[in-house]
Amino acid sequence: MQQKLKIYFICGAGLGSSLASQMVAEDVLAKLGMEEKLEHEAISSAPGLQADIIVSADNFKTQFEKFEMDPHTKFVFLHNIVDSNEIEEKLIPIIENFPS
Repeated sequence: MQQKLKIYFICGAGLGSSLASQMVAEDVLAKLGMEEKLEHEAISSAPGLQADIIVSADNFKTQFEKFEMDPHTKFVFLHNIVDSNEIEEKLIPIIENFPS
């Protein structure tokens, strides 16, 4: 059995939009029969996270570029963080093609 991927949803405070995005992603994954480990966190915590995948809004991309991040972490940047179609379109291929 493959280990579950640890996917973090990141926003400014780690409360509102990251949780909303995580909940939409949970629905998308459930619909596809996929189970991964989903968490949400503030962007200030991002450099210390042991994440396989980080999902965040487009506007945080430049912030992540300033951080020392684990080179194995994959990033998904969303235009609309609660759009289930965009989450499915961008996140699912990364999960499916994640190096094991």
